[in-house]
Amino acid sequence: MEYIRGENLLKQYGTGDASVVAVRQISFEIEAGEFIAVMGESGSGKSTLLSIVGALNRPTRGKLLVDGIDVYALGHDARADFRRQSLGFVFQNFHLIPYLTLTENVMLPLATLKTGKKKKRAMAEEALTKVGLSGKANRLPNQISGGEQERVAIARAIVNRPPILLADEPTGNLDSRTGTEIMNLLSTLHDDGATIIMVTHNMEYARCAERLLKLSDGQLVQ
Repeated sequence: MEYIRGENLLKQYGTGDASVVAVRQISFEIEAGEFIAVMGESGSGKSTLLSIVGALNRPTRGKLLVDGIDVYALGHDARADFRRQSLGFVFQNFHLIPYLTLTENVMLPLATLKTGKKKKRAMAEEALTKVGLSGKANRLPNQISGGEQERVAIARAIVNRPPILLADEPTGNLDSRTGTEIMNLLSTLHDDGATIIMVTHNMEYARCAERLLKLSDGQLVQ
């Protein structure tokens, strides 16, 4: 179980007159297994909030608790272990390495795992099968479509079987039909038990979630 709680989270960049507050005193609770959509205008703090939840961006003030553990009270190595074990990340721009096969791209999060290469390859191939790409495992990223590249990015995010999946505009670079396919895939992963927190501009896709967190000027308004 992975229960997430934000307590009075504030993120400020810079100091004095040059300071910018990206997230303002946000508190929230997310139950294990929920599918949450985060919406708001550009600059409203959505991606900053997601990066804080992802243990990538220390808040200026406030706490992020996961199953009662204060994530930013952990040391650097312990926080890296938390990310590896508990979180999967899906980005809008895929971030695939062009000279690696799809299987090799999906294996990247397993680099520090103390197990053999054969086992790691089997885990990557299982993840590719789950996203419907088992027949294309040996292709390079430029040999598949944009929607398929996003599926590879999702496979890479779930290869460790993390309980929490963070998705930042996962359909942002896709046409509507392909975007719907990706949303159906995320819904299937949610049905399998994953907690999903997804930033999106698209209200139609947000309706796939169980609950909406809406931000405006860094504040939680809904």
